[in-house]
Amino acid sequence: MNREDVLKKIDGICKDVFDDETLIVTEQTSPEDIEDWDSLTNIQLICDVENVFGIKFTMEEVQKFTDIGELVEIILKKIVI
Repeated sequence: MNREDVLKKIDGICKDVFDDETLIVTEQTSPEDIEDWDSLTNIQLICDVENVFGIKFTMEEVQKFTDIGELVEIILKKIVI
């Protein structure tokens, strides 16, 4: 799985979590870009990503990511291991 594949999956997850099929997710997308991205939806996003990719994040990793690009990086590291 490459970076583009991961981003496509995250795009679909975000559309579900934020209930917005018109949402366009890029690596630069951050919570400031999506009005409904709050602490509760952040937890839902993380849980859905973990389920889709079959991975688990540490609390440190969750706190580290500030945009989708950083989330993609963490996922790629975990699925390669």
